[in-house]
Amino acid sequence: MKGSFKRFSSDVFPDFEWLQEQMDAAVRNFGVSSGIRAGARGTFPPINIGSTTDAIEVVAFVAGVDPQALEVSIDKGLLILSGERPAAVADAGAHKTVYADERFAGKFRRVVNLPDDADPARVEAKYADGCLRVTVMKRESSKPRLIKVQ
Repeated sequence: MKGSFKRFSSDVFPDFEWLQEQMDAAVRNFGVSSGIRAGARGTFPPINIGSTTDAIEVVAFVAGVDPQALEVSIDKGLLILSGERPAAVADAGAHKTVYADERFAGKFRRVVNLPDDADPARVEAKYADGCLRVTVMKRESSKPRLIKVQ
């Protein structure tokens, strides 16, 4: 056992990075994400969430989804994105062997927990180039303001 510790160099950080990569690779096969804020692998649609001083921005990457098939709603502090992505068109009469099928098809639903300063009465959703951008404005009362001293 004493000899097994000799293979570690004096700088152990590369060894820990290697171990982290190995652990990530091991759990990746089970659909578990190793990131603290990441969703499960294969979750559709992938989303980006950020904020400015005025709004919370959510961008959902919904390429291949008809904008009319998308539904955006807010209920009790939750932003709910749902819809359906059709299956890829296949040749009806041709025999086909599929080697990989990674494109998600079917109904989906993503739920985003909004912060307390989100104003559910002021929401805007726009679809362009396969991206659904939802802007939720922040409440005026939560924004910093300058108070004049008299």
